[in-house]
Amino acid sequence: MPNSKLGRRDQILQALAAMLEQGPDTRITTAKLANEVGVSEAALYRHFPSKTKMFEALIEFVEATLFTRISRIIEEKPNSLDCCYRILELLLGFCERNPGITRILHGEALLGESERLHLRVAQLFDRIETQLRTALREAEVKEQLRPTILLADSASLILAAAEGRISQFVRSEFKRSPIQGWDKQWALLASNLMRPVPA
Repeated sequence: MPNSKLGRRDQILQALAAMLEQGPDTRITTAKLANEVGVSEAALYRHFPSKTKMFEALIEFVEATLFTRISRIIEEKPNSLDCCYRILELLLGFCERNPGITRILHGEALLGESERLHLRVAQLFDRIETQLRTALREAEVKEQLRPTILLADSASLILAAAEGRISQFVRSEFKRSPIQGWDKQWALLASNLMRPVPA
């Protein structure tokens, strides 16, 4: 049952995330969700006019959590590679702690849902990629380093590696940790990612 100390709106979102964690074949209806929370469907709709709005609220939670922490990472001014590592480690750690929500980020939970939700998730990953590009771009000025391939391709590559870990996590039904071994894989990626700027 949802945590009774939470407000009703948060209880609904917590219950939805827990139901998403149960499996991709679980058809989540408002009736089932209302039963899980212990309220009527009418009470559910007083907080969220549609299931789409519930998914949007969960995506907003992801955005707020990740980008607040990414801002803190950037404020600490780590070197470019460490900044990228920490951003991706944050993403992977968040997914490991929130498997139900990870089904949304992976897209699996959004099959048959509003196209707007798919676009919202795509925009979230675009924002992360933009942060990675910014970190790599600053390396040329601050560290006299530049990517060995095009900057945009470098940012895309390292994000794709993290997204692959997320996909493996979902496919394994959350048995294969997305964070375990990431430090070693990152070391391999990072060793070939940058080169000195020619004098």
